[in-house]
Amino acid sequence: MKLLTCFPATHPQISQIQAAVPDWDVVQADQENVSDLVGDCDVFCGHGRHHQIVWPDVVATGRLKWIQSSAAGMDHCLVPAVINSEIDVSGCSGLFCDSVAEQAMALVLGLLRRLPTFFEAQQNREFVRRPTDDLHGKTIGIIGFGGNGQRIAEVLNPFGNRVLATDLLHTEWQATQRIPAIDTLLPASEIAALLEQSDIVILTAPLNASTERLIGASELQRMPRGSYLVNVGRGKLVDESALLEALRGRHLQAAGLDVTWTEPPPPDSPLWGQSNLLLTPHVGAQAAVRYQLVVDLLVENLNRFCAGARLRNRVDKQLGFSRPADRS
Repeated sequence: MKLLTCFPATHPQISQIQAAVPDWDVVQADQENVSDLVGDCDVFCGHGRHHQIVWPDVVATGRLKWIQSSAAGMDHCLVPAVINSEIDVSGCSGLFCDSVAEQAMALVLGLLRRLPTFFEAQQNREFVRRPTDDLHGKTIGIIGFGGNGQRIAEVLNPFGNRVLATDLLHTEWQATQRIPAIDTLLPASEIAALLEQSDIVILTAPLNASTERLIGASELQRMPRGSYLVNVGRGKLVDESALLEALRGRHLQAAGLDVTWTEPPPPDSPLWGQSNLLLTPHVGAQAAVRYQLVVDLLVENLNRFCAGARLRNRVDKQLGFSRPADRS
């Protein structure tokens, strides 16, 4: 058996992986050669950037049995060829939820306390009080109640906000009887009700065919005038032209994006110059312990794989994400 990794693992981490499967061949790839190596392995753990892996060709070799993504988002590998194959897929749902929640809160508080305005004033040596906004007392809507959405709700809880969330699998969540830190969990079909009630909307939904451009002009107009949008999910959840129009017309007070439609945005993108937009370069999942968390999950799942047990964070390939019972 051969295991191919493609994420920045250290030598001790590779040794930890090898110890879990001492009889396997463990090979490290990088973004330059992963596409050449992935078709010749039984298990792949990593994340191919910019879809450089030709997954139909990999599937056609018939060797690959399991993909363990090193990213929470699965759009880099869940192409039709993989979905329709016998390849098992598991992800990192919930693994980076602490850092994503911190990023979401940084964007929310940065917008409310007008940090971009004060950063500019600092550069101009202006020590002038300007209006700010408050987090306490706001109604916050979270679209996508996976691991990241749950953790954001938990972090918000001490602020005393009213928190709503939507999730495609809300009935499965209710069956688990473990819905923490929110006031109302709505089905995904009731996104309009969430938007209309929310002063701040935070996007954590996965990207798939049904969620691309989930937030467009009509959805933005449903949000109260002067509200805020924060996206720590995937850039293509939002129609950026519609978002810019809502920001320019001040229907939205401001927006915070850790993800964009194209990463990085092209030099002539109007996102760069939008004064009421706070933009960060997809750093939500960054953490000092990120890849150790990936290694620990991989080792646990290797043990499960060898024992014929169900993988932790196993992805329902038709949905594009893990069901609540399988999530971390």
